[in-house]
Amino acid sequence: MFVSKRIKLRKMTMEDVERYHSWRNDVDVMISTNPLLDLYTLSETKAFVEGVILNSSSSKSYIIQDKANEKAIGITSLINMDQKNRNAECIIDIGEKDYWGKGIGKEALKLLLDYAFLEMNLHRVSLRVFSFNERALHLYNKMGFKQEGVSRQALFRNGKWHDIIHMGILEREYLAMQD
Repeated sequence: MFVSKRIKLRKMTMEDVERYHSWRNDVDVMISTNPLLDLYTLSETKAFVEGVILNSSSSKSYIIQDKANEKAIGITSLINMDQKNRNAECIIDIGEKDYWGKGIGKEALKLLLDYAFLEMNLHRVSLRVFSFNERALHLYNKMGFKQEGVSRQALFRNGKWHDIIHMGILEREYLAMQD
Protein backbone atom coordinates (compact mmCIF):
# COMPACT_ATOMS: atom_id res chain seq x y z
CA MET A 1 0.00 0.00 0.00
CA PHE A 2 2.79 2.43 0.87
CA VAL A 3 5.13 1.46 -1.96
CA SER A 4 5.37 2.81 -5.50
CA LYS A 5 7.91 2.39 -8.27
CA ARG A 6 10.64 4.52 -6.69
CA ILE A 7 9.56 5.34 -3.14
CA LYS A 8 7.95 4.01 -0.03
CA LEU A 9 6.24 5.75 2.85
CA ARG A 10 7.05 4.71 6.39
CA LYS A 11 6.09 6.02 9.79
CA MET A 12 8.28 8.75 11.13
CA THR A 13 10.40 7.91 14.18
CA MET A 14 12.60 9.92 16.52
CA GLU A 15 15.58 8.68 14.47
CA ASP A 16 14.31 10.95 11.66
CA VAL A 17 14.45 14.13 13.77
CA GLU A 18 17.86 15.38 12.65
CA ARG A 19 17.12 14.91 8.94
CA TYR A 20 13.67 16.52 9.36
CA HIS A 21 15.32 19.33 11.31
CA SER A 22 17.68 20.02 8.39
CA TRP A 23 14.70 20.28 5.99
CA ARG A 24 12.74 22.43 8.43
CA ASN A 25 15.61 24.92 8.62
CA ASP A 26 16.40 25.00 4.90
CA VAL A 27 14.83 28.18 3.52
CA ASP A 28 14.90 26.78 -0.03
CA VAL A 29 12.78 23.83 1.11
CA MET A 30 10.35 25.74 3.33
CA ILE A 31 9.89 28.97 1.37
CA SER A 32 7.10 27.42 -0.68
CA THR A 33 5.39 25.48 2.12
CA ASN A 34 5.87 27.07 5.55
CA PRO A 35 3.99 30.33 6.09
CA LEU A 36 6.14 31.32 9.07
CA LEU A 37 9.57 30.61 7.55
CA ASP A 38 11.12 30.55 11.02
CA LEU A 39 14.34 28.81 12.00
CA TYR A 40 14.06 26.21 14.75
CA THR A 41 16.44 24.81 17.33
CA LEU A 42 16.95 21.07 17.42
CA SER A 43 15.09 20.89 20.75
CA GLU A 44 12.13 22.76 19.22
CA THR A 45 12.08 20.30 16.31
CA LYS A 46 12.26 17.33 18.71
CA ALA A 47 9.34 18.72 20.72
CA PHE A 48 7.35 19.32 17.51
CA VAL A 49 8.01 15.78 16.25
CA GLU A 50 7.09 14.23 19.62
CA GLY A 51 3.99 16.31 20.26
CA VAL A 52 2.57 17.10 16.84
CA ILE A 53 3.82 14.36 14.53
CA LEU A 54 4.22 11.20 16.62
CA ASN A 55 1.63 11.61 19.35
CA SER A 56 -1.22 13.38 17.61
CA SER A 57 -4.61 11.73 17.30
CA SER A 58 -5.57 14.08 14.47
CA SER A 59 -2.62 13.55 12.13
CA LYS A 60 -0.60 10.84 10.43
CA SER A 61 2.88 11.59 9.06
CA TYR A 62 5.11 9.47 6.86
CA ILE A 63 8.70 9.74 5.75
CA ILE A 64 9.13 9.52 1.99
CA GLN A 65 12.01 7.12 1.40
CA ASP A 66 13.94 6.31 -1.78
CA LYS A 67 13.52 2.55 -2.31
CA ALA A 68 16.89 2.19 -4.03
CA ASN A 69 19.04 3.52 -1.19
CA GLU A 70 16.63 3.77 1.80
CA LYS A 71 17.39 7.51 2.06
CA ALA A 72 14.72 9.68 3.71
CA ILE A 73 13.91 12.39 1.16
CA GLY A 74 10.76 14.09 2.43
CA ILE A 75 7.65 13.95 4.54
CA THR A 76 3.95 13.77 3.82
CA SER A 77 1.10 14.05 6.30
CA LEU A 78 -2.62 13.98 6.78
CA ILE A 79 -3.42 16.62 9.39
CA ASN A 80 -6.52 18.10 11.00
CA MET A 81 -8.25 14.75 10.53
CA ASP A 82 -11.97 14.89 11.21
CA GLN A 83 -13.22 11.30 11.45
CA LYS A 84 -16.85 12.29 11.92
CA ASN A 85 -16.96 14.26 8.66
CA ARG A 86 -14.28 12.09 6.98
CA ASN A 87 -12.02 15.03 6.08
CA ALA A 88 -8.29 15.71 6.35
CA GLU A 89 -5.73 18.18 5.06
CA CYS A 90 -2.58 16.95 3.33
CA ILE A 91 0.94 18.31 3.38
CA ILE A 92 3.94 17.23 1.35
CA ASP A 93 7.55 18.41 1.52
CA ILE A 94 10.42 16.97 -0.51
CA GLY A 95 13.34 17.97 1.70
CA GLU A 96 16.18 16.59 -0.40
CA LYS A 97 16.69 19.03 -3.28
CA ASP A 98 18.36 16.37 -5.48
CA TYR A 99 14.90 14.81 -5.78
CA TRP A 100 13.07 17.96 -6.88
CA GLY A 101 11.46 17.97 -10.31
CA LYS A 102 11.59 14.18 -10.70
CA GLY A 103 7.96 13.27 -9.99
CA ILE A 104 8.60 12.09 -6.43
CA GLY A 105 5.93 14.46 -5.08
CA LYS A 106 3.36 12.96 -7.43
CA GLU A 107 4.23 9.40 -6.37
CA ALA A 108 4.09 10.33 -2.68
CA LEU A 109 0.81 12.21 -3.06
CA LYS A 110 -0.76 9.27 -4.90
CA LEU A 111 0.29 6.89 -2.12
CA LEU A 112 -1.11 9.27 0.51
CA LEU A 113 -4.41 9.76 -1.34
CA ASP A 114 -4.77 6.01 -1.94
CA TYR A 115 -4.38 5.54 1.80
CA ALA A 116 -6.76 8.40 2.64
CA PHE A 117 -9.56 7.27 0.34
CA LEU A 118 -9.11 3.49 0.06
CA GLU A 119 -7.99 2.63 3.58
CA MET A 120 -9.18 5.44 5.85
CA ASN A 121 -12.43 5.89 3.90
CA LEU A 122 -12.10 9.66 3.89
CA HIS A 123 -14.61 11.66 1.85
CA ARG A 124 -12.47 14.77 1.22
CA VAL A 125 -8.82 15.80 1.35
CA SER A 126 -7.82 19.46 1.23
CA LEU A 127 -4.59 21.40 1.03
CA ARG A 128 -3.23 24.93 0.95
CA VAL A 129 -0.70 26.08 -1.63
CA PHE A 130 1.08 29.40 -2.09
CA SER A 131 0.16 31.11 -5.36
CA PHE A 132 3.81 31.41 -6.45
CA ASN A 133 4.39 27.64 -6.14
CA GLU A 134 3.58 26.91 -9.77
CA ARG A 135 5.01 23.36 -9.79
CA ALA A 136 2.81 22.37 -6.85
CA LEU A 137 -0.27 24.02 -8.39
CA HIS A 138 0.33 22.11 -11.62
CA LEU A 139 0.66 18.83 -9.72
CA TYR A 140 -2.45 19.37 -7.61
CA ASN A 141 -4.55 20.29 -10.65
CA LYS A 142 -3.22 17.25 -12.52
CA MET A 143 -4.09 15.01 -9.55
CA GLY A 144 -7.69 16.29 -9.61
CA PHE A 145 -7.74 18.87 -6.82
CA LYS A 146 -10.17 21.75 -7.36
CA GLN A 147 -9.67 25.31 -6.18
CA GLU A 148 -12.13 26.02 -3.38
CA GLY A 149 -11.06 29.45 -2.25
CA VAL A 150 -8.32 32.00 -1.88
CA SER A 151 -6.91 33.83 1.11
CA ARG A 152 -5.93 36.97 -0.73
CA GLN A 153 -2.52 38.46 -0.02
CA ALA A 154 -2.15 36.38 3.12
CA LEU A 155 1.56 35.70 2.71
CA PHE A 156 4.49 38.10 2.42
CA ARG A 157 7.54 36.70 0.60
CA ASN A 158 10.46 38.45 -1.07
CA GLY A 159 8.94 41.91 -0.70
CA LYS A 160 5.58 40.99 -2.24
CA TRP A 161 2.16 39.79 -1.09
CA HIS A 162 0.94 36.40 -2.31
CA ASP A 163 -2.33 34.49 -2.09
CA ILE A 164 -2.83 31.17 -0.34
CA ILE A 165 -4.98 28.94 -2.53
CA HIS A 166 -7.27 26.41 -0.87
CA MET A 167 -7.88 23.22 -2.84
CA GLY A 168 -9.72 19.98 -2.23
CA ILE A 169 -10.51 16.66 -3.80
CA LEU A 170 -13.45 14.36 -3.07
CA GLU A 171 -13.17 10.60 -2.91
CA ARG A 172 -15.37 10.11 -6.00
CA GLU A 173 -13.29 12.64 -7.98
CA TYR A 174 -10.05 10.90 -7.04
CA LEU A 175 -11.37 7.43 -7.80
CA ALA A 176 -12.73 8.57 -11.19
CA MET A 177 -9.24 9.73 -12.15
CA GLN A 178 -7.80 6.27 -11.37
CA ASP A 179 -9.86 4.55 -14.08
